[in-house]
Formats: sequence, structure tokens, C-alpha cells
Amino acid sequence: MKFSQMFMPTTKETPNDATLASHQYLIRGGFITQTGSGLYNFLPLGKIVLDKIRAVVKEEMDNTGANELLMSFVTPLELWEQSGRATAMGPELLKFKDRKGAGFVLSPTNEETVVDIVKNRITSYKDLPINLYHINTKFRDEARPRFGLMRGREFLMKDAYSFHDTHEDLVREFHVMEDAYKKIYERLGLEYRVVAADSGAIGGSGSKEFMILADSGEDTIVVCPDCEYGANIEAATRAKRVVPNWQETTNSPIVQEKVLTEGMKTIEDVSNFLSTSKSQSIKAVMKKAIYEESSEIVVFFVRGNDELEETKACNAVDALELVDASEEEIKEVGLVAGYCGPFGLPENINFVVDEEIKDEVGLVCGANEEDYHFTGTDLSTLKDVKYFDLVAVQEGDKCSSCGGELQYTKGIEAGHIFQLGTKYSEAMDATFLDKNGKKQPFIMGCYGIGVSRLVAAVIEQNHDEKGAIWTKETAPFLVDIIVSNAKKEDELEAGLKIYEDLKSLGVETIIDDRKKERFGFKMSDFELIGFPYAVVVGKKLQDGLVEIIDRKTLEKEEVEVSRVSQILFEKIK
Repeated sequence: MKFSQMFMPTTKETPNDATLASHQYLIRGGFITQTGSGLYNFLPLGKIVLDKIRAVVKEEMDNTGANELLMSFVTPLELWEQSGRATAMGPELLKFKDRKGAGFVLSPTNEETVVDIVKNRITSYKDLPINLYHINTKFRDEARPRFGLMRGREFLMKDAYSFHDTHEDLVREFHVMEDAYKKIYERLGLEYRVVAADSGAIGGSGSKEFMILADSGEDTIVVCPDCEYGANIEAATRAKRVVPNWQETTNSPIVQEKVLTEGMKTIEDVSNFLSTSKSQSIKAVMKKAIYEESSEIVVFFVRGNDELEETKACNAVDALELVDASEEEIKEVGLVAGYCGPFGLPENINFVVDEEIKDEVGLVCGANEEDYHFTGTDLSTLKDVKYFDLVAVQEGDKCSSCGGELQYTKGIEAGHIFQLGTKYSEAMDATFLDKNGKKQPFIMGCYGIGVSRLVAAVIEQNHDEKGAIWTKETAPFLVDIIVSNAKKEDELEAGLKIYEDLKSLGVETIIDDRKKERFGFKMSDFELIGFPYAVVVGKKLQDGLVEIIDRKTLEKEEVEVSRVSQILFEKIK
């Protein structure tokens, strides 16, 4: 390809809303243009990168024996109503009606469609397992589209769905997909981490995310430097903290007493007054839980020096979301803000206690009465208590796998795999006959990769202040031949000769043959766009020399023009 024949409108201007390097360089480098909020066009360079990543994903999926198909981007709303997600997905699910009044959605994912495809077409365990995948456009009506391709509304995704007759076979396929994903990211030249994750609106269990490590990532990942443990903060666990209770540290008898703590509504105030540590108290977090057709005030109890992890809390009460409760709402249900505890709560209040403080004794908590707290409590005396992992793991907490100190890092979610179980097959009455001739719902798995998001992820992990630095597997072209002055016939001819030689060796090459642009402008484009290598054909051509530039290191190497093609071929291959 020649620069003079290709549409690649590079620019020095950075969009005002582009805060991430990938967003800036994809726009400036002429890879994408924005057409609306969270909507992007892929220009020729961007389309080449997208297709390269897509090809790697397809090849590795095909190697697992999965079958490629293509499902409709527009899905009947009726299928989503059958699964129960028409409401559960919330406003991110874009619904519309056609001219006849029939309801449809723009698919953000395709569990319902694939179940409808398999239903009544596979009827026996003898035809299982099967894994069906496609790579197609998706749409989520994000409330705040941002970060370019990272959080757009329309995107390209590979989603696969497997069907099994046993849970054991699902787990086998789950590991097959995990291995395939690892090969994809390794081929793309990305540093990644596999982490335990929350299943969210997709549902199921055994969920894992594939995180591309980058400081700009939206997700906080908890990792252990001493072992392979990793988890999204929403699903991270830790070894149980061992905290001595107040009575043990003061040699006092463990007897529950109500003490006056006038005007003391915070953990810090009460701890200072009683000369206890925050860890020797119970924190009450009041939230309003939103369900499909109702809402309620829920109280979550955690240790005083812990923080509530809201995704865990939301899962604990099966709510669609949690929002802050107002003072009026708290008073209406009989709760006392600042003095709330698990003992003596008003009737019908839904509450959950963090599993780490189950049966703990000697902790300080609110007495559910203005200006009073309890000391010497015994949580084992509580009846009908729901315990759940509610806390956000903190840096320095101990790893439950090896005892090492956990750390935070940032990552970009680029893949997610789920063990769905029978959530969708049961809801949509999709069954098969097992070995005993009995009807059973399909046991399913779901496996997604954000293909267009990976375009941005590569840059987030590979860039400098000058522009993008593509990995060899993702670069739109591997070599950029820069003809310093294309008006000089000898330079242009030499450049074209190298260009043809590299193409004959199978090296994807572009030549900057533009006659109107100066050398400095061409170099800036090379650095901005991020081709792995450049060959500069310039003044030293008269000495039989050209210059190879490595984009990653910006190191320069003078080589004989007769040998440049072979040298580059060896570097690349």
C-alpha cells in the first residue's frame, strides 16, 4: 500500500474529551472517527487492525472445535421477556418497535438468541456438547459513553455459547476456553491476568475475567505477588482477619451493656470515646435496594475498619442496584442513623452481616436508640441471620491461597467467561433427553471477548508521548518506508524497490511516497501511527545506505540498501 493511495487523515489536534492515550492516538492517527456519543467509524487503518485482531480470535476459536455462525443484531423482545432480562438489563438494553408495533432490542449479548436456535434442534445428549460462536456488532446504551473504544455504545464482540449434558463437561469446556483466550492475548503481544470475577447481569457461576494490565484501566484488580491469585475488586476475597475483641484487650468480662454515647454517630468518635480500635466495632451501612417492581431499605453490617463492596452487597440481596437511602427513608422504617446495630432492629428490616464477623463476641455496635451503643455483644445469639462476603479487600490483606500480602493494580476487561448453568435453558424451556430418556435443561457456558476494545487495549499498553506502538500481530503495516524527498527519482525508485522486495517476502509494507509532505511530517506520522519499523531513504542513499528505525525504542541503524529487506525480514519473522 502507498500513502498516496490511502485515506489516513492524521491530525495534531487532540479531542477535548479524549483522556486516554488510546482514544487520543486512534483519533489523531486516523484509525477512527466519532459519529455520535459512544459511536465510532473505523477508517481504513483502524479496519485493518480490527480485522487482524478478529482473525486471531477466530483462528483460536476454530482450533477449539467451536462452530462459527452469525446471529442477528436485532433480537425479538419476546425472547428477552422469556429469559427475564427485558427488565433486569435496565436502560442499557435499547428497545424499539417496528412499523407493525412488534418489540425488538439491539443485542448487547446473545444468550436468548442462541438458546432459541438450539431449542428443539438438539434433542438428545448424544448431540452434545456443542459450542457456537459469532463475531458481531453489539450495542449497550451506556449512560456515560467515554474513553473512546473502551466504553462505547456500539462495539464488536466475539461471544460463544456452549451446551452440555453434565456440569463436569461444562467445566471441561470452560478450561478449554480459558486456554484459548490465553493464546489469543499472548499472540496479540499483551500482558494480561486471569482473575475471578462477578457474573453481573449475565448470571451463572465460575466467572473469570481476562484483564489487560494498564494504569489507565477502569477496573481495580486484587493480585498476590507470591502466587497466581487474582480477582476483580468486586469478587476478591482474603484470608480472614483475626482481631482481638475489646474485652480480651481490657481483661473485662464479655457482657452486653448499653452505654451512653451522646452525639457520637461515627465509628471514629465511638472508638475514641471507648478507647477501642475501629476493628473492634461494627459498621452499619444503610442502602436502598432496587428490585424489578419494588424497593426496600437494607442494612449491611461489616467490621468498623472495613468498607462495603457494593457489588457483593447487591448480590447478597439479589437487587438490581443499591442507591443511598435518604434520612427520611431511614426514619420511616424506624432506623436510627449513627446508632444502628444488628441487635433489636425494627421488625421486617432486611439485614446482612459480613461472614467474617459471624459469631464474633465483644464488638461495639449501635443500640438502635439515639445516643446509645452496645458493648460486649455476642453475634452468635442472633437468629435468622444472613451472612455473606460483603467487604472490599484492601491492599495489605492476606492472600487466602498462600498468605502473601495482596496488592492493587489496574486492568482493562477484555474477556469474560461464565459457567451459566441452566439459568437460560430453564427460563426458555430448552431441554434435551438424557441417557435415561428424561428431559433435562441444557447446561450452558458463555464466553466473550471485546474485539474492538482490544484495539484500544493494545495502545493503552503500548504507547509513548509520540503516539501508538503496535505489536507485530496487530500493526496495520509492519514496515513504513519513508522516502525523504519523493520528488527525487533516485530516492523514490530505491524506496519502491525495497517496498517490492519486502512484499515479495510476505512482509506487510506501506511506502510514504507523498511528494507534498516534508520529511519531518512523514516522521511524525510514523511515530503517531506506530508502525513497528521504518526505513528512511534519504541523503545517505548516495553512499548505498538507508536507516532502519525501531518504533518501540526509536533506535536507528544504518544498513546497506542491498541488505535492508533481508535484515527486516529476520527482525520481523
